[in-house]
Amino acid sequence: MTTVDPTPTSLPAALAEPTAPVRRGWIALIFSANLGVWMAFFTPIQVLLPQQIERIAPGDKEAMLAVVTGVGALAAVLANPLAGALSDRTCLRLAGREFGRRHVWTAGGALLGALALVLLAEQRTVLGVTLLWVAAQVCFNAMLASLTAAIPDRVPVAQRGGVSGWVGIPQALGLVLGAVLVTAVVTGNAAGYRTIALAVLVLALPFALLTGDDPLPRAHRPVFRLRALLTSMWISPRRHPDFAWAWFTRFLVQTGNALGTLYLLYFLTDGVRVPDPEGALLVLILLYTLGMMLTAVVAGRLSDRSGRRKVFVITSGLIMAVAATLLAVAPVWPMAVVAALLLGAGYGVYLSVDAALITQVLPRATDRAKDLGVINIANSAPQVLGPALSAPIVVHLGGYPTLYAVTAAVTLLGSALVVKIRSVP
Repeated sequence: MTTVDPTPTSLPAALAEPTAPVRRGWIALIFSANLGVWMAFFTPIQVLLPQQIERIAPGDKEAMLAVVTGVGALAAVLANPLAGALSDRTCLRLAGREFGRRHVWTAGGALLGALALVLLAEQRTVLGVTLLWVAAQVCFNAMLASLTAAIPDRVPVAQRGGVSGWVGIPQALGLVLGAVLVTAVVTGNAAGYRTIALAVLVLALPFALLTGDDPLPRAHRPVFRLRALLTSMWISPRRHPDFAWAWFTRFLVQTGNALGTLYLLYFLTDGVRVPDPEGALLVLILLYTLGMMLTAVVAGRLSDRSGRRKVFVITSGLIMAVAATLLAVAPVWPMAVVAALLLGAGYGVYLSVDAALITQVLPRATDRAKDLGVINIANSAPQVLGPALSAPIVVHLGGYPTLYAVTAAVTLLGSALVVKIRSVP
């Protein structure tokens, strides 16, 4: 089988650069789908897994939680770009009807990921928890790969900052709603997992069922060869330097985020010593989300109107570094409140603008999901590195003040290096 080398005049809708603005209904549905997948990612990490691990291994909870989240993140690192590459090649035809290359991955990831969460709820060993969390991570990362690709697939460049702001908000809002559901609405760890599983299906499936998804003509599908697929995961920094810098800056900022959030519940318990750590965590999550919601869409739209991206990314890094520094120098409850609001505000700016910037440095339209999957390694890999770094810092190298000082430094460096990107102002 041979492939066609498409020219700009012969590109099908699935590969062409979008020009028609997306409508509010489309934005609402992709917002909902992202809300579901981020609830599935973050609620277990921040609430359900720490509770479950503490019951299984109370004397070694920090190390065991690091193992579970680290192995799960490693699975995410591998699954996201692989699922994206397969999505780029998907040509599905059933009963004489052609289907698009994205929605099957969104729906399939939601269904299988929800099943993994239900089974995870019944685990009573660290090994069982690890294996089922890996399964959940694989499914939800397949779902995330297709949802992420929907932005360059369907949204014009001039609208991407604002839309990315809406798509970014669920990263925090999902944790808030998930935390409320598993702490205030339902009782018990197992019920919490089942509730999140149901929420994923209710929130994500409408986007896959009700929105358009352009099919990829078979003539434009790349030839499937496993070796070529695996080697395509490497994107040469020499040939695509802006893509490489975008990846590296995202990696550093997300490493800072991983360092600062993994042990937040334990920080409130052992560092700040609040009487109700789970309630305090919910308050901080609410403040973080409020800060994020106040800035994400506004910053994205301002970036769209000005045509500039990098100045917003640098500013966001400064704000987040200030927030982490406050936790390092004054680990008390009032400072934690201020830091949560600042961190959310900075992260809201970062998510919306950096997401739009990244879509402008993708190497090829034929590989959007795969290339964004490679970018998503910069989101997932820090979840592997974060536990490996944060556990010894907390236990042996100065505790939580040192941890948050390192968080500030890494975040600031990551945002500042965005100046290396040349093709985007």
